[in-house]
Amino acid sequence: MVRLRTAFPFSSGHVQTLFPPVFRPRADVSYERQRLETSDGDFVDLDWSRGGNDRLVLILHGLEGHSRRKYVLGMARAARLHGLDALAMNFRGCSGEPNRKVTMYHSGWTRDVHEILLMVDALGRYRSVDLVGFSLGGNVILKYLGEEPGSVPGLVRRAVAISVPCDLEDSARALARPQCALYTRYLLDQLRKKIIEKGRLFPGELDLEGVGKLRTFRQFDDRFTAPLHGFRDAQDYWRRSSSRQYLTAIDRQTCIINALNDPFLGPGCYPREEVRTNGDLFLITPETGGHVGFVGSGLDGMYWSEWMAMRFLLKPLDADVQECVVR
Repeated sequence: MVRLRTAFPFSSGHVQTLFPPVFRPRADVSYERQRLETSDGDFVDLDWSRGGNDRLVLILHGLEGHSRRKYVLGMARAARLHGLDALAMNFRGCSGEPNRKVTMYHSGWTRDVHEILLMVDALGRYRSVDLVGFSLGGNVILKYLGEEPGSVPGLVRRAVAISVPCDLEDSARALARPQCALYTRYLLDQLRKKIIEKGRLFPGELDLEGVGKLRTFRQFDDRFTAPLHGFRDAQDYWRRSSSRQYLTAIDRQTCIINALNDPFLGPGCYPREEVRTNGDLFLITPETGGHVGFVGSGLDGMYWSEWMAMRFLLKPLDADVQECVVR
C-alpha cells in the first residue's frame, strides 16, 4: 500500500499543496495529440497514452492546468502501470493554443466531456471508460454525471474526483483568506494573461480596463467568466455550476477524495449528506493531502491519490479503502 505522508512538514496542507509542483519528478509519459472538432465550431486538444488495452481512463486537469501537469502525468502513468490506456483532456485554450471563440471553459462546462465520450464510444476499441478529475476537472465530472445521468454513455463505468470544489462559492471564500493569497495571485495572474490575449484576438468584444486590479475570484468571475458564458454574475455562475447539487442523481460508482486540510476548500465542499443518501457515492477525507497533493511513497513512485484512484477503479472497495470512506 502507498502510505500518505503525514509527518511534519507534510501534515501541513500548504506543504502538501506546494511540494509536488516544485519537487516531484515529472513522470515519463509519451502522448499522442488529437484535435477534436467540437459541435459548436471550436476544438479540444486531447493527449493519448495508449498500450492496446480495452479499458480507458479520461483525465481532466484543474483550473489553468493542462495535460502535462505533474499530477496529470502521474495519474496517466498510474493508469498505464495498471493496464489501462489514458486520455488527458486539455480544456479549451489550455493546450498551448488559444481556442477559436471568445468563450473559454469554466467549472460547469460539461459539453466537451460528453462529446469526447461519444467520440471514444464510436471508436469501438474500449469496453469501458473511467473518469478522473482534479479540482475544477473533478467538479466538471461530478456535474456531468449528475445533471443528465440518462445521457451519459453506457461505457462510462466509474469516476474519481480529487480535491473538488463542489461548492464553488465556498471555495471562493476559502481562497479569499489571507493564507491563500499566494494561490489566488498565481491563478488570477494566469487568468488575466489569458483574458488579455482574448482581448487581442477579439478586439472590441472585451472591456479590459482595470483588469490588472482584479484581486479575487468573485471580481474576475463577475467581470468575465459569468457574462462570457451566459450567467448573470459570479453568484449565479457558482450556484448553477457547483456539482454538489447534482450528486444525489449520480448513478455510477463515484469516489470523491478531499483532504480535510485542503486550503482551497470550505466546509461546503465535503458533501457528507449527499454521500449518505446515494449508495453509488463514496467520500474519502484524509486528514492531510492539501490541494491535489497527497504526497505518498510507494511502489513505482505513485502518490497516495493515484494508488487510491486505481484501487477504486479496478477492484471492489477493500479494507484499505473502507477505513477512509464516509457512509
